[in-house]
Amino acid sequence: MFVAWRDLRFARGRFVLIGAVVALITLLVGFLAGLTGGLASQNVSAVLELPGDRLVLQQPADGRPSFSESTLQAGTVQMWRGAPGVDQVLPVGITQTRAEAGRTSTPVAAVGLPRSGGPGAVSDLAPSRDGSVGLSADAADQLGVGVGDQIGITGTTYQVAAVGGEAWYSHTPVITMTPDAWTAADERVGGDGAATVLAVSGDPDWDAVAETTGTAAKTPLAALTSLETFRSEVGSLGLMVAMLFGISALVVGAFFTVWTMQRARDVAVLKALGATTASLVKDALGQAAVVLAAGIATGMVAVLVLGALAGTALPFLLSPLTTVVPAAAMAVLGLAGAAVALRTVTSADPLTALGSAQ
Repeated sequence: MFVAWRDLRFARGRFVLIGAVVALITLLVGFLAGLTGGLASQNVSAVLELPGDRLVLQQPADGRPSFSESTLQAGTVQMWRGAPGVDQVLPVGITQTRAEAGRTSTPVAAVGLPRSGGPGAVSDLAPSRDGSVGLSADAADQLGVGVGDQIGITGTTYQVAAVGGEAWYSHTPVITMTPDAWTAADERVGGDGAATVLAVSGDPDWDAVAETTGTAAKTPLAALTSLETFRSEVGSLGLMVAMLFGISALVVGAFFTVWTMQRARDVAVLKALGATTASLVKDALGQAAVVLAAGIATGMVAVLVLGALAGTALPFLLSPLTTVVPAAAMAVLGLAGAAVALRTVTSADPLTALGSAQ
């Protein structure tokens, strides 16, 4: 990498410019990935915390199950409970309403399920009495209440029995209720009191039972597509992230294409002296790797700092999925863009290149 290191030393301004562009694109990609992760978490964290191997929703005529429209009657619940291989069927009711504490009112997702449903952040919050509720940390914070305080839901007063961690459903904090209390609350807001989803554990013939019962059985991760807000948000933000990845490859490729063309005379001299194509490719890619590493590292540091600050006001998620993965993708795509610029290196004839450089 003799030529590469020489260029990096003597053309610092150009490479600082390239590195700055890479850092800015990395900042954009990382920040958008963190925002996408935070929004997704506020949309689906309660669904992912439901106990069970599969989540069962009503299968509509159009074949696209939806949490907002799913209603599972008692007969369907009994058919799932009687299916061979099923160990547990937990009916879960979900409805969005408002909770009040004094003069404070906030939208919440009321989730009805028994306390013995199994491990999970939502199940752990489930109260044991009809007159009690469990609040996620954000619900308690927005209402300004704690354990022992009272809140109102659909005109009825409940006592806060527990305050847990974060749990969100469609961007509203979760409040848990007993099945009977949830049924009564759902009927007061115009619902029929039927369960929204079944959390099923066991190893039955999922497709056969689902077809018999007119339902759809999905893994918790696959069931997220049945949340309309999740599909629209993740789809649009994911497209923006993908476009930024493509832009990064094009920008880096364009920079190194111009730079490689300017190095045509050096490449020609090295080839005339007997340098192999492989060594020249390693030299150029090594140079690109150094610039990319510096730019990506700078961008990721900015993402971590700004992400930590933004997390106090925005739904921002800092995790390996939103930092390490985008950084690795940027490095791969940047090297791919730089590799495209090496056509002049791999196909250059020394005599021709020397003549054109005069």
